[in-house]
Amino acid sequence: MRHIFRSRPVPTEETHRVTAFEVFFDLVFVFAFTRVISFMAQSPSPLVLGHGLVLLLLLWWPFTSYVWLANQVRADVGLVRAGMLVVMAAIFVAALVLPDAWRHGNQPVRAPLILALAYIVVRAMFLALSLHISGGNRRLRVQVLLLTIPTALGWLPLLLGVVLGGAAQTVLWAVAFLVIDVVGSRIIVAFGGFPLRSPSHGAERYGLVLIIALGVSLTSVGAGAGSAVTRWPVLTAALLGLTAAVCLWWLYFENAASPAGKALARLRDRGRATTAADAYALNHFLLIAGVIYLALGTEQVLGHVTHNQPRHPTGAPLGWTATAALYGGVVLYLTGRVLFLRLTVRHTPRAQVLAVGVVLVLLPIARNLPTLVALGVLSTVLVALVCYERITWEPTAAAR
Repeated sequence: MRHIFRSRPVPTEETHRVTAFEVFFDLVFVFAFTRVISFMAQSPSPLVLGHGLVLLLLLWWPFTSYVWLANQVRADVGLVRAGMLVVMAAIFVAALVLPDAWRHGNQPVRAPLILALAYIVVRAMFLALSLHISGGNRRLRVQVLLLTIPTALGWLPLLLGVVLGGAAQTVLWAVAFLVIDVVGSRIIVAFGGFPLRSPSHGAERYGLVLIIALGVSLTSVGAGAGSAVTRWPVLTAALLGLTAAVCLWWLYFENAASPAGKALARLRDRGRATTAADAYALNHFLLIAGVIYLALGTEQVLGHVTHNQPRHPTGAPLGWTATAALYGGVVLYLTGRVLFLRLTVRHTPRAQVLAVGVVLVLLPIARNLPTLVALGVLSTVLVALVCYERITWEPTAAAR
């Protein structure tokens, strides 16, 4: 354990696994995910759902950056650990002000400005720590210096959005997080290829944050039910929400995670780095966003069932926004899993592609169904998909 107290970075090996400190670090991001759900639940509307997506981008790209950093050197050592503790504080502060992230009219800029500054601290610390660990690796140092270009450019629309507020803030922040930060960084990776030392570490880290996010979706059930959980419609809705979460867990961790991790381990050098960037750093955003929107939709279902007693025992029909969050979350998740399998094991599960189409067709129908029935139909589709894959899936063939 003596190496934990060193100030010099300790390179990881190919067999490196996730440390307890990294799991602790990830919990701050997951707390921020819960705050995004709270932000969208305040007044669900198409615009607010879009705002939530922008906020998820704000959180996701720094998370992927620090996954890569901890893949290069031990995260629980010296200056790297100290820097990541600073990042944890910045993300925690950002999460606290997330519900007031958008400025409207003459509202003060305090919360949006704090959020923007926290994001800048997170990204600046990543650049500083990356330069610290590059040491004598000239190629890596050049890559990090190139990365400062899209990172710094992303700060300009971020701060300008704070000043302007409203629709301008939405557009500018989307540009800052998606077009400049994500796309710009991805171009650098494509040309230079950031190394990936331990594929097992990377795959495990993304799997852990996904399973924690699924746990967060279950807390939304409690938030929506409140003290009325003993009523049979509320209890039924809660169990249906649990069923949907279990199905999403099964679809990833039973059939996708292991063969994908093995396929990544067989790759070398640039091929490994590119696949990791596409399948994990980018594509897992769809999985996380899907879980978050499903959690929001489930919370809205529980709220409808709870507050429409006894006039509507099974809940009045959901509005378009809540239905889109509920069914759209599943569409995002299933689409992300299809792309994930395609990028890693070169396998496209046709049944899941069909399931995506079925959920999309059912979305406008579910809008007019009682709330409990709408959630039941969605859970039934997921259970049917799980059962079908349970019978027909051949993981060894998919891995090849």
